[in-house]
Amino acid sequence: MQTTGSHPVAKTASAKKTLDDTSAIRTPELSLANLRPGVDGITKAERLFSKPISKADSGSSLLWRDSCANETLSVITDSEGTIQQVTVAKSRDAQGIRFSKNCRAESNSPHWATSRGLVISDRADRVLALYGQPGSRGPSTKAGQTLELFYYAFDWAGPDVPQVMTVLCTPDNDGNVGRVVEITLAAPSL
Repeated sequence: MQTTGSHPVAKTASAKKTLDDTSAIRTPELSLANLRPGVDGITKAERLFSKPISKADSGSSLLWRDSCANETLSVITDSEGTIQQVTVAKSRDAQGIRFSKNCRAESNSPHWATSRGLVISDRADRVLALYGQPGSRGPSTKAGQTLELFYYAFDWAGPDVPQVMTVLCTPDNDGNVGRVVEITLAAPSL
């Protein structure tokens, strides 16, 4: 072991890691919006967020909207009512909406975050800081908007945890850092 000043410095590869090195992070995400796909039922979502604003596919697809944060929460369930997929997204009609006096001061719905604290409008580099390098990453589009897709597979963590998380971000552009616009967490069955 070598010392520099009063702090010891190990002569190993792990000593070379910096705060920017996200390759060693390996923690699966378990929940989104306090909902755990494959474990929680739709009754928990309704208890947390009241009745959804819309239901489709015989009640297996439900939608909530937070007008103050301009976000939507959608949930897909199986035939028994177990949540299979949770998605939080920036509302498509978010531009031009005027906030009412009753809206909270926060810009994000804290209850619509991952268990590690990722929320809509976070910087894209925060995704890497929280979850490390994705299994794949590349360009994507949604509703005509150019985006960047981060794809995380958690199959290495076993069958009892959600297996896939995707995060869509705006791309870095003209000095502006990309921002999270959609997060999806899915159970093993999808």
